[in-house]
Amino acid sequence: MKYHKSFYQIKSNEEIFSKIVKEKEHIGYYSLPFQETKEIKEFAKRVKQKHIVVVGIGGSSLGTFAIHHFLIDKENDKKLHFLESTDPIDLQRRIRKIDLKDALFIVISKSGTTIETISILKYLSSILVLDSSNTICITEEDSKLNSFAKSKEIKTFDIPKNVGGRFSVFSNVGLLPLAIMGLDIDKLLKGCQDIYNSFFEKEDYYSIIMEKARFIVENKNRFNINVIFSYSSLLDGFNKWYVQLWGESLGKININGTKQALTPVGLLGPVDQHSFLQLIMEGKRDKTVTFIKIEDFNDDLTIPNISLEGLEELDYLNNIKFKNLINKQADSTIQAVEDLKDIPYDVITIQSQDEYNIGKLMFTYELLTSIVGSFVQINTYDQPGVEAGKIILKKSLKKEK
Repeated sequence: MKYHKSFYQIKSNEEIFSKIVKEKEHIGYYSLPFQETKEIKEFAKRVKQKHIVVVGIGGSSLGTFAIHHFLIDKENDKKLHFLESTDPIDLQRRIRKIDLKDALFIVISKSGTTIETISILKYLSSILVLDSSNTICITEEDSKLNSFAKSKEIKTFDIPKNVGGRFSVFSNVGLLPLAIMGLDIDKLLKGCQDIYNSFFEKEDYYSIIMEKARFIVENKNRFNINVIFSYSSLLDGFNKWYVQLWGESLGKININGTKQALTPVGLLGPVDQHSFLQLIMEGKRDKTVTFIKIEDFNDDLTIPNISLEGLEELDYLNNIKFKNLINKQADSTIQAVEDLKDIPYDVITIQSQDEYNIGKLMFTYELLTSIVGSFVQINTYDQPGVEAGKIILKKSLKKEK
């Protein structure tokens, strides 16, 4: 008797680990932490322009913005801009902030035909000359954007074909603009390397990431909303990057034909303590919560030792450092959630605000996404739902012509 099955069932950790190990052979983001960065750093040193403009959308910009936003006060005196929206008011407002005569435009599109990116490129080409002196392109080697760059003798940097856009932040897509801004990209990759080595050598992060992935998958029908509650505005960009990574990777149909429903939500504490927290605390139990804290903000800004008339009862705040206040707010919220005993949560503590730690955090979430995708037996790396909308848009625009 022969028996064959194609239906979905939750596999063992060992089976998933073996699948991820095999996946490394053809999914390129796994190897990015170990790449050579000499060419990137040498190019970055030669950039004289003060305004660095990333022209790209989604995976071409969100990861770069996340790291830039987290480390903005550690960058050099250059200004980093992002042109991504086709909202005409927003686009013109952003362009007005750029000294076009002192700008380097970094045009990023993996496919080379991203409608939003090429539309903005066309507009920029109508208001100034884009050439090898002020433009570089980051794209696939055989893309239409690469052909455009060659026709203008514009320097290009490659995006490997086996690295998807939302997993591309540690490729040239992110490393080049971040290096130009003076950030230590080797330190960034070292954070990724340490997570990679720990996981694949089955050390601490293997258990941490695998256990989290398994819990999410085993309870996905009950807790299908995954909330990140970041206790620092520095992580606002990370939240946005996470939403794309999680939603676009895991919102798929598995081998059973079952639609997966893992919905990402990114929140900022303490701001969202005054809005979304009420829903978490007393709303439907359909959410897991991950709290992210920064242990050391390296900033000693302190609440002054003064009394305000009518507010004397709040003088207990005097002389408290703001970094201690925000972590106390985080701890209090975590304690309140823990006391309820029916909300699954975990806590990630970032040791300090630097390249190494943001690299660790983001690579951890890339790995977590891949593992969850393997558990639910989907293609983590495509986005057919997005492609359908793109096809409709192209047809609509051509018809309008």
